[in-house]
Amino acid sequence: MYQRSFRPQGVIDVVSHAVPRAAVVLALVRTAFKTALSGRNRLAAALVLGFCATASADDILFENVRIFDGKGAALSAPSNVLVKGNVIATISTNPIEAADAERIAGNGRTLMPGLIDAHWHTMLIAASVADTMNDIGFANIAAGDEATDTLMRGFTTVRDVGGPAFGLKRAIDQGIIEGPRIYPSGAMMTVTSGHGDFRQLSDLPRTVGEFTPMEHNGGSIVVDSPDEVRLRAREQFMQGAVQLKLTAGGGVSSPFSPLDVTTFTLPELRAAVEIAENWGTYVAAHAFTPEAIEMAIAAGVKSIEHGFLMNEDDAKLIAEKGIWLSLQPLPEMLRQGFREGSVERAKADEVWPGIERTYELAKKYKIKTAWGTDVLFSRELARQQGAILASLKRWYTPAEALAMATGTNAELLALSGKRNPYPGKLGVVEEGALADLLLVEGNPLENLDLVADPANNFKIIMKDGVIYKNTLAE
Repeated sequence: MYQRSFRPQGVIDVVSHAVPRAAVVLALVRTAFKTALSGRNRLAAALVLGFCATASADDILFENVRIFDGKGAALSAPSNVLVKGNVIATISTNPIEAADAERIAGNGRTLMPGLIDAHWHTMLIAASVADTMNDIGFANIAAGDEATDTLMRGFTTVRDVGGPAFGLKRAIDQGIIEGPRIYPSGAMMTVTSGHGDFRQLSDLPRTVGEFTPMEHNGGSIVVDSPDEVRLRAREQFMQGAVQLKLTAGGGVSSPFSPLDVTTFTLPELRAAVEIAENWGTYVAAHAFTPEAIEMAIAAGVKSIEHGFLMNEDDAKLIAEKGIWLSLQPLPEMLRQGFREGSVERAKADEVWPGIERTYELAKKYKIKTAWGTDVLFSRELARQQGAILASLKRWYTPAEALAMATGTNAELLALSGKRNPYPGKLGVVEEGALADLLLVEGNPLENLDLVADPANNFKIIMKDGVIYKNTLAE
């Protein structure tokens, strides 16, 4: 059973983006005590025990752990790791002197970086399309609860590639709610009838300057000219976007967006790239087909999302240009979620065979490959986030898969340059890196399926030097 805090509104009154670690932890402890005294939750006592030591010490010392550093192919020799504040300060095979530190006995367990999902939609999982479009209050509350679950699955960072995640990110960063670090893209930029255009036919004809709930709530935004692209791109950055996401071709889940259609024009794509580069960051483009992929690359896009209908020439081009390929080993459960006989199911059936081939091409041409899940509108499927990662064993060794979901994904996040909301090194266990850490029961380099059961196998989950879960005493 994992531990999580229950923080009623008002526990933290004013918290800045630079909120001290001790203040966050103290708030968690205070809330846990209130909950325990009221008898409202049976996890409260465990919460108090799990957080008290953390609140009383600025330093945490992991002793006798085997380290997966987020890059290599083997675990380290038995080691000790000292966390000071939110940073990994010292790693040594020798004893570390830290008289005032909280000591955690690893007993040979694996210490590894927190996991990173490079294709996640924080606002589009727990709520339906209709809720996201029409009841943003409910959608925000549901997304906040799901964000806590995401963190408790060991995912300490996500790259949000479309949706109104700015408020949720702020609440997490200020300690109001628990969740992963979020790299938001803001609204998915699409064109009329493009992937991400979830309007109904009754919303047509479109009048420029008038917006549907989908657009008002920030789920996606329709842009039908280079000038509109520039305007809406700047709006996303004004709200805090880290990178831009647009849909260069058709998609599975959008009912009016055929897969074969190349949606944006080249000048529109270039307008998005122009604004992103002006802001010192990049564009990620949803693209399945060769036409969409090639046009996105010609425009200067730095990350292709999916690419499941690409050909061998596309793979060569991506490798030669040094473009990132953000892939997802989409589970059969997702395909079956679309109703038999529906347009969406027919498109899913067309895409699914390409997943295997695209991974094979990525390996053949040594493409810079990121990993993500692309879960939409299903909390049940979101609970399989770790299992989706473990499914990479079809193509990769456990070490390769875990490196992809830690150190490699962190390299993709770093493309955001000065827009990076979390300056510091993520995805690795090394001195000077941010302290996002998992203490794992067992060796995931021998058994990748350990990440599929985080409730039992992730004994400690730490983000930014704060322990959010500690079940070692159970």
